[in-house]
Amino acid sequence: MSIELSITESQPDAETSRWRDLHDRVMMPNYDPLNMVPAHGQGSWLWDEAGNRYLDFAGGIAVSALGHANSELVEALTGQARKLWHVSNILTNQPALELARKLIDATFADKVFFANSGSEANEAALKLARRVAQDRHAGDKYEILAFENAFHGRTFFTVSVGGQSKYSQGFGPNPAGISHLPYNHSHAVLEWFEKHGDRVCAVILEPCQGEGGVIPATREFVDTLRTCCDRYNALLVFDEVQTGMGRSGSLYLHEKLGVVPDILTTAKALGCGFPISAVLTIDGVAEHLAVGTHGSTFGGNPMACAVAGKVIDIINTPEMLNNVEQRSRQLMAGLENISQRYHLFTEIRGIGLLLGCVLMEPYQDKARDLMTLCNESGLLALVAGPNVLRLAPPLNISESEIAEGLARMEEAVARFVKL
Repeated sequence: MSIELSITESQPDAETSRWRDLHDRVMMPNYDPLNMVPAHGQGSWLWDEAGNRYLDFAGGIAVSALGHANSELVEALTGQARKLWHVSNILTNQPALELARKLIDATFADKVFFANSGSEANEAALKLARRVAQDRHAGDKYEILAFENAFHGRTFFTVSVGGQSKYSQGFGPNPAGISHLPYNHSHAVLEWFEKHGDRVCAVILEPCQGEGGVIPATREFVDTLRTCCDRYNALLVFDEVQTGMGRSGSLYLHEKLGVVPDILTTAKALGCGFPISAVLTIDGVAEHLAVGTHGSTFGGNPMACAVAGKVIDIINTPEMLNNVEQRSRQLMAGLENISQRYHLFTEIRGIGLLLGCVLMEPYQDKARDLMTLCNESGLLALVAGPNVLRLAPPLNISESEIAEGLARMEEAVARFVKL
């Protein structure tokens, strides 16, 4: 397939360089963004300051689930902006209540708590789990079981619960009462619970690890966790920050796995770029978050909730979820074809439109190099660790756009294998 615009040999114009240089002068150095500085977007496409066009298979790290500048979301946002921006949690507001009702109607939940990010949602979920254990059991039942290579956020509590030490090192001692086991290892879970189960207040997992390499949980694994939590009076927390809101082809991935958690966290695509997150749970758990036990200044913001309410209306439909399934099959088949011809990937894995391409041994630790070459070929992609290229295109992406993205990836791959 021909590519409308190849920017492989192009150089950033002076305006792009100026903005990227300004970043290094004014921003703290915890990020190292690409040289491309986006100027505007529409649907699955982004344009930079030089006018180059990029097909977006990164989606703001699985956030822009309906693409850029979606007209229905723009209308929801601007309509609410003319009415009410912020009231704080001293008052409630109609968009928040309508969004909560939609989430409850679509899920297992009875109650909702709103925050602003996945980190905050997971922080609230873990605090809630410990509160429930203290109210019901007291004593030393506060242990949180998590899994190696997990990612649950960047607050100090959630980064400690996450199973990647590189994110928590250098900040002093981690909070106590957190243990990690290998992911998808049911036998290790059973052995651990036999020894420590009475101390556990919660088990938290991503039903498909994102940052840890795009690794889906097995049905056996989640069944084992559900059984152990029931047996030892622990709460099962599903972190669906990245896998939720249609990314898997169902509204939430736990539906496909056939396991209902006690608490679910959701963010990212919930606002499709407007910051919002939520904690969903049942009445018997929610009642322990009594007045004054937790809060958020901006959680339940009317503008965020108005956007998220429209997001659910659009995503939670058979047409949209079917498109995720169809485009996933198309994308996986195309990636397998590229891999066979260039002998590049050991595995294409993931769920729906969250896919990971695992590099073969000769290309270990070079996922970011491939990501950069994709960017130079006009395709925005992600990594999930040093050996996995991660793709998270919009859920409403078209068949022709998937084909175009595969063509751009092949251009990048052809250059990559020659490095």
